[in-house]
Amino acid sequence: MNSTSTILIVVGLFLVGGIISFAKQQMPRSLIVLLSIGAGMCLVAGVMRLGVWS
Repeated sequence: MNSTSTILIVVGLFLVGGIISFAKQQMPRSLIVLLSIGAGMCLVAGVMRLGVWS
């Protein structure tokens, strides 16, 4: 596991925590959707950088 994939996964998990927090505070739905897209992209990029399946 290299540092780039670790950083991407950690940032993705941080953004997931933000999604949960914003949902509890009843923030605008568009902000939560935007944050979830960013979190998903970070997590997918981090997992793809691992390359464990190749």
